[in-house]
Amino acid sequence: MITVFNETDFKHECSDNSFVACGDCLDILKKMKCQQIDLIFADPPYNLGKDFGNGSDNWKDKKKYLEWCYSWIDECFRVLKDNGTFYLMNSTQNIPYIDVYLQEKYNVVNRIVWFYDSSGVQSKSKYGSLYEPILMATKTEKSTYTFNWQDILVEARTGAVRNLIDYRKTPPQPYSNEKVPGNVWEFPRVRYKMDEYEDHPSQKPEKLLERIILASSNENDIVLDPFSGAFTTSAVAVSKNRKAIGIDLNNEYFKIGLRRTNICDTYDGEMLCKNKGRKTNNKSKADHMAEQLDNQMNLLTDRIIND
Repeated sequence: MITVFNETDFKHECSDNSFVACGDCLDILKKMKCQQIDLIFADPPYNLGKDFGNGSDNWKDKKKYLEWCYSWIDECFRVLKDNGTFYLMNSTQNIPYIDVYLQEKYNVVNRIVWFYDSSGVQSKSKYGSLYEPILMATKTEKSTYTFNWQDILVEARTGAVRNLIDYRKTPPQPYSNEKVPGNVWEFPRVRYKMDEYEDHPSQKPEKLLERIILASSNENDIVLDPFSGAFTTSAVAVSKNRKAIGIDLNNEYFKIGLRRTNICDTYDGEMLCKNKGRKTNNKSKADHMAEQLDNQMNLLTDRIIND
């Protein structure tokens, strides 16, 4: 059982290795004991106006949005162990401010670029976005954080491919065919037809979370995601024999968390089945194309009538 809270007077369900909570992350984080968490992954709303089921993430004042970010960041560091690791994502517009804040109060270990295959709707006025930034941070420069490099090796495509010998080593030996990943990670975005897809407008790939969890935590460690959304972090953590705490404000996402972490398959008399349909107001490519076609047909009809 996961026992890290002073109070649990909020909506939640739990098992031996998973705790799924529904509510405001700041309120719930404040009820957590200090220095309980080994790894945190935070992917908050980016203030881009996306629909997460409870209205759009649209702060009219950017300063207030950043102040809100700083408040939950501080709470995350409070509950993080001294040797814990904190990964944080945000938009390219916001991450510089957050980066400076982390540098001033904590310690930034890595700046990672998640590169993906498509920017979606192509812009005609500027370059399309093909990446999202990730910050890896610790409490201080002296923090002895976990980094299981041997668990995240990737194929080396340099000397090993050409069968070269590394003469810097004694005795000389062939280049390894594996290496630790650099700070540019290429994973495809989660698409509607993928098996891992859940009904969420900004779902992150399982492979991305798998790398973070394997590198920065050990078995039986506690992994926290304060903006769980599709609960990918919790699902991957549980599959890798970690303990997971996931928080989300949306009741529909809460039920996804119950299902994906195997807490239960029914809730309030409802069978918790995977729903491939879209529930948010964010339009798919097909939606946009259908809307454009409707507009063109309406224009054509108007012309015929007027003629």
